[in-house]
Amino acid sequence: MKSVAIVLFPDVLLLDVAGPSEVFSIANRYLAPADRYQLTTIGTQAEPIRASNGITLHAETTLEGASGPYDVLLVPGGPGAYNDQHPRLVAWLQAAAQRSRRFGSICTGAFILGHAGLLDGQRVTTHWHYTERLEKAFPLAEVETDQIFIRDGKLVTSGGVTAGIDLALSMVADDHGKQLALDVAKVLLVVMQRQGDQAQFSPLLGGVAKDETPVTRVQHYVLDHLEEEFSVERMASLAAMSPRHFARVFVREVGMTPMEFVQCARIDRARYLLESNALPLKTVAYRSGFGSARHMRSLFSDKLGLTPAQYRRQFG
Repeated sequence: MKSVAIVLFPDVLLLDVAGPSEVFSIANRYLAPADRYQLTTIGTQAEPIRASNGITLHAETTLEGASGPYDVLLVPGGPGAYNDQHPRLVAWLQAAAQRSRRFGSICTGAFILGHAGLLDGQRVTTHWHYTERLEKAFPLAEVETDQIFIRDGKLVTSGGVTAGIDLALSMVADDHGKQLALDVAKVLLVVMQRQGDQAQFSPLLGGVAKDETPVTRVQHYVLDHLEEEFSVERMASLAAMSPRHFARVFVREVGMTPMEFVQCARIDRARYLLESNALPLKTVAYRSGFGSARHMRSLFSDKLGLTPAQYRRQFG
């Protein structure tokens, strides 16, 4: 049997625990007894553990009683993962992860792995809302913002919440073949491999800073006039700067080039229109400043891994 251990701590996100657990549990229905997954939960305390939604969980064992090694060792996310320190869990993970065949995190569980030094020098991901925070907290990690899940050696990390199901399905496929993973996905009514990546869920632009600067004035103008043509030269003139100086200041303040900002703003506007109404794609493209549905389709596919039509079917 393959052993799967999931760590529990106060304020854990229940779906991060239940999603992968159900994948492995349903896979067991199709497997011979000797090939099945043996699931166990490991608590940071002997007392009942309250999840972030208020439901109380009872771990099968504690850190002190966990035997290991495990074929799969997973750390779920939740407010308790990124807001609290877990010195005992971190110390335990440093040794337990090395003994396990595969280890990793679901959603913001990556923060706990980071405190254990297990992300340093690794390609990792987490929920799109927390990738910047993860980058700042663990600068030695190579944080990727758009992947549903990432494998780097024996380390596996995944995006937010339901991405843990994707991660577990991929492990089942590795262990027992793609057909079994497909059978499990059908039972759960999920797709085996999602179209696109985390970018399809997250806004490509952060909020425009409230401070009144030449750059923010240009940003607000662009957002209010997306149907107009923009170039670095035109935006620089709006800011009363030379194009070269404007471009340098823009990148420093915004973290992307002026034309990247325009492109992302147009994609976000198109996404809103696709989600909120049934306008023809040509109209969506015009109102978002793309000029043509073909141009919009090309940029959507490049940035989100989905066409506008596919995005509407998924989120509209």
